[in-house]
Amino acid sequence: MTYATVMVSLALDQPNDARLQVAGELAERFEAAVVGVAAAQFPPPLYFTDGAEAQRLIDQGGASIKRRLAELEAKFRTATRNRGGHVEWRSTMDFPARFVVAQARCADIIVSGGQSPAFSDAFALASPKDLVMQAGRPVLVVPDKDNWLDLRSVLVAWKDAPEARRALADALPMLRKARDVVVVEIPERDGRSAAMTRVTDVTAWLARHGITATARVSELARNQSAAEQLGNVAGDVGAGLIVAGAYGHSRFSELVLGGVTEYLVTQSARCVLLSH
Repeated sequence: MTYATVMVSLALDQPNDARLQVAGELAERFEAAVVGVAAAQFPPPLYFTDGAEAQRLIDQGGASIKRRLAELEAKFRTATRNRGGHVEWRSTMDFPARFVVAQARCADIIVSGGQSPAFSDAFALASPKDLVMQAGRPVLVVPDKDNWLDLRSVLVAWKDAPEARRALADALPMLRKARDVVVVEIPERDGRSAAMTRVTDVTAWLARHGITATARVSELARNQSAAEQLGNVAGDVGAGLIVAGAYGHSRFSELVLGGVTEYLVTQSARCVLLSH
């Protein structure tokens, strides 16, 4: 398995340099095609106006979005020049998350921006939360301050669930290029022995794929959440990348993520590969 096509989701109102850098780096490492995607939708006027004035505002807003999408395309093409193989750009006037999720059919992995606002604008931003839960592809969340994908140490956050198994399989190409891999479980109910059996099974599976990994069980410290404990372990091993399953569901129109998933999507210390 490899990544043959890397997709990078760009945003009109957020920094894009870090995700462009990492997407280009991935394309080089795996000799992959790179596809840039961006979309935005002009929100309707919030105040009363007559039909002609409303249409004028909509036309002006649409023209502004098209101009900014063209600027993003130019930035994307400059950043990906001489990196990887085939380069392609896709953009439109649409809700960003809906457009990126639809285009994800052509990609092996999606590179998204890092920490998103607590209340993100669905007209202008494809939130990494939405992409992780809806795209059906692994999403690499890149903090805005990062400018490279550090694979010297990778932490696999294990939970004995389908999402974690999928994330581990999706991460195999990166894990093969990593120097150190640690598989950790933070048991919440059953004991340390059962958790060690599980992570040992995982490291044995990785070994059969040519990846040497260390099994580790970290007890949940008193007065700490599992997310905080995972952050501590990541710091201990110097992880440049965390691999994890993404857990959550939709409740009416609200996307509700689990505590660890919410932490991983919003933290800004390191890159995170998530699969759902």
